[in-house]
Amino acid sequence: MPKGRRLVALRDAGDYVAKLPKAKHMTAEWQAAMLALMLVVDLNGPTMMARIGIMRALNRHTERVFNSDRKDKHWGKRKLKRDE
Repeated sequence: MPKGRRLVALRDAGDYVAKLPKAKHMTAEWQAAMLALMLVVDLNGPTMMARIGIMRALNRHTERVFNSDRKDKHWGKRKLKRDE
């Protein structure tokens, strides 16, 4: 968010979307976010859907990159007591 602001309530998200410039407002990501927000408000739907829509629209230009430096998981076969 600009200036380090946070979206806390649904009204904050709605106000932020309403103040967007027309070019940004008409992108597919923001249209989906607004639809999810309206479904939550009008039909008392799950708020997580509105959150996901807003977060995807806010982060639409970021690319998720795999971090290979993380610790490897050893999800192999389980060792049983009898196999030792």
